[in-house]
Amino acid sequence: MVDKVPNGTETPVASSAEDVAATFTIGTILSLMCLVGVSGNIYTLVVMCHSMRSAASMYIYIVNLAMADLLYLLTIPFVVCTHFLKGWYFGDVGCRTLISMDFLTMHASIFTLTVMSTERYFAVLKPLDTVKRSKSYRKAIAILVWTASLILTLPMIIDVELKTENSKSMCQTTLSPLSYKIYITSLFCTSIVAPGVIIGYLYICLARTYWISQTENFKQTQKLPNHKVLYLIFTIVLLFWACFLPFWIWQLLGQFKPEMVLSTKARRNINYLTTCLTYSNSCINPFLYTLLTKNYKEYLPASSVQRVSCSHTYHVPTTAVCEGWR
Repeated sequence: MVDKVPNGTETPVASSAEDVAATFTIGTILSLMCLVGVSGNIYTLVVMCHSMRSAASMYIYIVNLAMADLLYLLTIPFVVCTHFLKGWYFGDVGCRTLISMDFLTMHASIFTLTVMSTERYFAVLKPLDTVKRSKSYRKAIAILVWTASLILTLPMIIDVELKTENSKSMCQTTLSPLSYKIYITSLFCTSIVAPGVIIGYLYICLARTYWISQTENFKQTQKLPNHKVLYLIFTIVLLFWACFLPFWIWQLLGQFKPEMVLSTKARRNINYLTTCLTYSNSCINPFLYTLLTKNYKEYLPASSVQRVSCSHTYHVPTTAVCEGWR
């Protein structure tokens, strides 16, 4: 895979014992990630689909996150084969599918997390409006998220093709250097910058709301609102950025600093590192989803009682307490 197509499937130039050891190491690590991550996400999907029959609609978003992680992890066998076989043997369709899957699942994940953060925000400020939203509403939002992600990925699906150079098959983009730079920069904005600004603003507002809630309600009830759900969502968001920001920095450096001189070994190691980081996100997430589900479910039985007590209360401190049950 040529450098300007962002994926861990770049064909390694391996001949020395050190190169063979590096290829074996990355192959082993990715295979273990695939095994653990696929098992964890399948378990999450099974549990969530069973729980969705009677549970709150937050589960719809968790299912979407698990699906995105699972689809991304299923590309690992193709990446590992490419590293070991030192070439691309999955045809033109494989090129388009594998490369586009990076961007599709990446955007589906961060868009879903942004929606979840937004709903948590409105559950604090307007709890009654949040209660009225049905599962059908959340399903429509989930479909919209995947549609938007697919639209953003279309240029990569259309403009990537299999080419043969020096008897080696490689996936290359047909976009001009300038067009590709603009496209990559746009994706960086839609997957990192814009969601970061929105989520950051929402959590700053929530922090202010909870501060008011604590100072006002604690004097009356000696009980603080529950923060576990918010903390876990924010943890998943931070993990996403920690795993994908190095990937994007590496891609943008390749576009805006093409004169940067690095050895083949250094480039290979950076590719390996960013590849492992992005896949590790989908591998770790199922454990966080389990914690998120557990903490969210703890408050479902009492939610109906708490909603009645909140139904005639609209000022910020009490609605923040109500958020602990949603």
